[in-house]
Parts: sequence; C-alpha cells; structure tokens
Amino acid sequence: MTQKKKTRVAIVFLAILVGCGLLTYLFSQKGESAGVRPTASSRSTAEPTPDLLEIPVLKADRPEQIIAHKGYTVSYNSDWCVPNWVAYELTREEVRGTVPRAVHFEPDPDVKGVCPTYRDYSRSSYTRGHMAPAGDMKWDTTAMRESFYLSNVCPQDHNLNDGDWKVLEEQARSWAYRYGSVYIACGPIMSNNPEVIGRNNVAVPDAFYKVLLCKINGQWQALGFVFDNKPGHRQLHYYCRSIDEVENITGIDFFPALDDEIENAIEAKTDFSAWSK
Repeated sequence: MTQKKKTRVAIVFLAILVGCGLLTYLFSQKGESAGVRPTASSRSTAEPTPDLLEIPVLKADRPEQIIAHKGYTVSYNSDWCVPNWVAYELTREEVRGTVPRAVHFEPDPDVKGVCPTYRDYSRSSYTRGHMAPAGDMKWDTTAMRESFYLSNVCPQDHNLNDGDWKVLEEQARSWAYRYGSVYIACGPIMSNNPEVIGRNNVAVPDAFYKVLLCKINGQWQALGFVFDNKPGHRQLHYYCRSIDEVENITGIDFFPALDDEIENAIEAKTDFSAWSK
C-alpha cells in the first residue's frame, strides 16, 4: 500500500471514531434533557428540577432549605421550625394506594440545624398538622413514613386539622382521582411575631394556605384556599382565594413553571365551579 493510500485509510478510520463518539454523546444528552417527570416509583432525595409544576419560588426574605423526599418537597424554615411550603403532585394511581398509616412523628434527618421534636408539641393546645397529608402518601411505605417528618408539620388547631382542612384534603384526592393528577402546594401564614411552642420555639401559624393546579377538560385551572388557624366550620368555597391573592399574602410565587400567559390568566381568577363540572 502506498503512503497516500495509508494516509487516506487513517483519515477514514479517524472520521468513523469521531462520528461514533458524537452519536454516543448526542444520545446521552437526549436522555438527560428529555424532561421526564419522576414517577411515584422513581422519585428520590435529589434536588427537585425547576420545571416541576408544583414547585413554588420563595420571594420573601426568609430562611429556606429545600429538601426533596420521596412523596413531597419541603422548603424548611429554620427560624420558624416549620415549612415555608410543601409541594407535591398527587396522581390517580397514588390515591389508590393501600399502605397503612404510619404512627410515629420524628425529626427530619435531612434538616440542617434545629428540627422540632415530638415533645415540642406536647402539652400545647395544638395538634401536629400534616401539610402533605398521610392520606396522600398511601402509595409507598417510604413516602408514608417521611410524611411524618416534623419538617412536614405545623402547630394546627385541632378542630381545623380534623375538620375543614381535612375536608379539603379529601376533596383534593377526589379531584386527583377524577382528573388524573393535581399539583398541590401548602403551608403556614405567619404574623411578624408569632406565638411559639416547645423548647425549640416552633412558630404557630395565624393561618394556612393551599393552592391546587389541575388540567380539566384540556384547560389548566387553579384554586387557592386560606384557613384561619382556629375552630370553625364552613363550606369549602368560603375559603377560596385566587392564586394571586395567596401569593400576595405569603410572598411565594406558585406554579412558576407554567407558561406566563397561562399562569397570569388562571391565577387572577377564582372559579370553584370549574372543578366540579
């Protein structure tokens, strides 16, 4: 073989190697950037990706540690010893779960710094109120256990916890089953100088919020709710607020991953009836 032919063969061989390497890289990037949402079986403790529809953005100047558990993500506030927000997607398949309810509340092992303990709530007039409820975590044993982390809990009036707040939790499960999935974010509303309980000075909320996002008949719909942290009983529509109102109260931007035009339109209105059509 002449030197010219040897050079040509070498060039062709090198081009093949480069082409194979480029194809391998492109396929790997496609897998990484496909944006596939974690399923109930694949969620992990990794940091949540910013395009998950349920994940809010904290606008107010306050402490925040974001922790992704298997069934929910929490923005933990070390000053209050309660969450700024808790967010998750609830699907029809998850509503069908049969895992028994856990029993024991425990500190969140992923919290950096002070985390409340079971005793902080003892001898107070408040119950340990779940933000992501145990009833939404029946699809997985780990998700159920982690829902009892005290980073997912706030001091809550017993009547509210076992009454109207529970009614909305049950309604959210009904909507998730009916429409396939619901995106949920909830948490406390604090005064500037909140009451505290326990040795760790766990802050007591003045009120609670919950916001929901769902696609109904091909159209995005959103609803907000605000409950005072006190006894009482009213119909759910009494607590309804627009998402814009809840954002103004909480200093949190909800559903920022939505297209801006859609987000602005659905967050400005309150249409409880649209969820019951």
